[in-house]
Parts: sequence; C-alpha cells; structure tokens
Amino acid sequence: MRLEYIGLSELSGSLIALEGVKDVAYDEMAEVTLENGERRYGRVILIDGDRVVLQVFEGTRGISLENASTHFTGKSMDIALSKEMLGRVFDGAGRPIDALGEIYLEERRNINGSAINPVSRKYPRSCIYTGISAIDGCATLIRGQKLPIFSGSGMKHNELAAQIVRQAKVPNQDGEFAIVFAAMGVKNDTAEFFRRSFEEAGALSRVVMFLNLASDPIIERILTPRCALTAAEFLAFEHGYHVLVVLTDMTSYCEALREFSSSKGEIPSRKGFPAYLYSDLASLYERAGMIHGRTGSVTQVPVLTMPNDDITHPIPDLTGYITEGQIVLDRELDQKGIYPPIAILPSLSRLMKDGVGKGFTREDHYDVSNQLFASYSKVQDARSLASVIGEDELSELDKQYLAFGDAFERRFVHQSLVDNRTIAETLDLGWKLLTMLPRGELDRVDAKTIEAHYVEGAWKELFERKQS
Repeated sequence: MRLEYIGLSELSGSLIALEGVKDVAYDEMAEVTLENGERRYGRVILIDGDRVVLQVFEGTRGISLENASTHFTGKSMDIALSKEMLGRVFDGAGRPIDALGEIYLEERRNINGSAINPVSRKYPRSCIYTGISAIDGCATLIRGQKLPIFSGSGMKHNELAAQIVRQAKVPNQDGEFAIVFAAMGVKNDTAEFFRRSFEEAGALSRVVMFLNLASDPIIERILTPRCALTAAEFLAFEHGYHVLVVLTDMTSYCEALREFSSSKGEIPSRKGFPAYLYSDLASLYERAGMIHGRTGSVTQVPVLTMPNDDITHPIPDLTGYITEGQIVLDRELDQKGIYPPIAILPSLSRLMKDGVGKGFTREDHYDVSNQLFASYSKVQDARSLASVIGEDELSELDKQYLAFGDAFERRFVHQSLVDNRTIAETLDLGWKLLTMLPRGELDRVDAKTIEAHYVEGAWKELFERKQS
C-alpha cells in the first residue's frame, strides 16, 4: 500500500513542512509530486512530534501548499554502485551527467556508510606516489591515510588537486589503483578544467568524478562527499582497489552545512557554524583506512581554503584535529611564482615514518627528509637575521644557508604542472641540494648514509643544467 500525504503546512526556501505524519525516520527519503506530475526528492531533516520538515533537493519553486503529494520511501538515500563507475561523471547526488546512460547496477548502498570497527583497522604502511617532490619527499602520503591540503583563496589548489589525480600511483606489484574525485560548489569553468585535465592526461578511465556546481542546491553539496566515499568504499573493499579520494573544496561543504543548519533554526556555534561541525567532519574523514582481510584501501586528500588564510579558523582547525597531518600552501611562495607553493615547515605527514624507507621507498628516504627539514628551518633563521643586520654582514655559513634556501624553493619545491618525478629523482635532488652545505652541517644523517650519498659539489650540476 502506497501512503501519500496531500498538502503542506509550510514552505520556506528549500524546506517544506508537513503535519500529522507518522512512522518516519530522520534522513528518510521522500518523493514530492507536483500538480503537473513532476517529481522531486527530499530528505527528512527534522521531526517534531507529528510535524516533519523536508529539504527538497531541486528546490521548492512551483510547489503548491494545497496540492503537493508527499510519499515517504521508508529508506535513507542510497546510490547505485558498480565497477562501471570508473571513467564516469556524476552529479553531487550520484546521478550520471556524462550522457552515457545509467550504470549497470551491482548493488545499492546507503551513502552514510558505517564506521570501520577499530579492531578491524589495519595500520597504514605503504605509500602513494604523487610525483610531487614536496609531498613525496617531505610529507609522504601513506595508503589509508587522511592528509588534507590547506590552501587560501586564489591559490593554485585546483591545479595541485588535478596534478595529484593525474600522477598518483601505487607500486605496480601492490594491486589496482583508482581515484574518486569530488568537487563541491565549483564554478562551471572549474568543473570543465578538471574534466578536460583528466581526459587530456588519459587518467579519466581510472577516475570516478562527482561534480556539484555552485548553482546546484546546497543539500546536494552536503551529499556529494558521502556519495564519493560510498563509491570509494565499494571499489576498495568489494573489488580490491587502492582508492585515493580527493575532496575539493571542503570549505564549500562546511559553508553549505552552516546554511543548512541556519535554515533549520539551530543555535550557531563558533563563526556561525553548527556545534556538530567536528563530528560531521569526522563522519567523513574517518571513512578512510584499511581493513584486515581486505586487499583495498581508502586514502583521503581533502582540499580546503582557509578564510583569510587563517589556519585557526574552525574548518582547518577541526580538520587538523581529525586528520593525520596536513599540507599547507604558502601565499608568499605563490607570489614568488613557485608551484606548488607548499610550505615545508608547517606541512607534515604523521604516518610517514612507518611507510617510507627500506622495503617501501628507499633506505635513505626518512634521513634525507629530516635533514632537508632541519636545514630549511635554519634558512628561516638566517633570513630573519639578514632582515635585521643586512645580508652582507652575515657569516659565510649563514650565506650558504640563504643560497640553499633559495635553491631548495626553486629546484626542489618548484616543479611544472606536468613534471612527474619519481621517488628516486626526488631523493637524489634532495642530496644534491644538501651538498651546498658543509658536510658537518648534516646532523640528522648518520656517517654511513652521508658517505653513500654526499658527493662534494654535486649541486653545481643543477645550476649548469639550468643555464644550458
């Protein structure tokens, strides 16, 4: 028997309210049929006795208070899943938008997922190569990790996200690799940039794209990362793929959540965001990981823009509490023309130490990373001193550090949009730059490793190659 409720008690923005409703659940899906037979879909967001509030995905324009018919489906939102999703483009609610028709259905799954039992979690070990030296060398992305990118408005985070999608890979013997890319609140030209970038690089065949445009309803924006993560979990734990999930921009998601919370009349918390922002973000980020007895893995790289470049803003602040490190983009480097403008010192990967080195990348990886970090931190001290007393008054060692810092930013951090460096190239480049410093300054590396890799004057090759 199909039960329908005729008429609405209230209509406001994208929200509709019904009175006298029984036996419905929070998050339940509903069909709203208009006078002309058009159907729209909504989700239960509030239950107060027999009063139910729905948020309509397609908006409420044209809906009549008297004649609209509402049917509750008895289930939460789910999406169709299949291995055929690879190479396809979907909207934020998981519907195909690439004119290739519906996918062949293997199963339907609730987009809210379920938490991985901590006992079942497998500790992340091996890494994912991005071809970007600043990430692979100094803040290595580990399989099963959640490693966000903190950017700022107008910086090149979209280009960086696209480059990661094009270049990311796992060692060949470690199984199949796929990418789930979800864009939230992006403009049409940005969405087209991502699609064209993946097609031209030949990477679209291994990518599942979810695109939520700025003109789409905010409720769809809230669903987009959940649809993407559901697809990622299906490919990882049912088909054994190592899946990298790139979510951009989480700030758009959080702002949609704030607007959604405000429309429900909830009491705001810090900077107007709902008090449950932390738990809501955790429900997304904690879906990354590996499971004992399963081949696949889900790795997350959420991208977020910090309002006013403020890393203490609630969105990056709460994200940092949940995730295992961060990659921070620096506006000063961006203004110098350095791409990607990754600030090495505030960037870190907390799981890096267990996923690099012998048996994973290269034996000297962790040592050279530590030394580059330590040496670059001394560059900041030398620059601060030079700003006070002038560069000419610096000691010879401080001048060497200044030269090293400039070369490190221009040769190691900076690379082109199509430069895909291997881990060996990245580490060898790091060693060549370290030869700009006296051997005695390498205090984070043991003598045996220095003997094997430190070649006096090797840095000159970099400058000679540049000049030629």
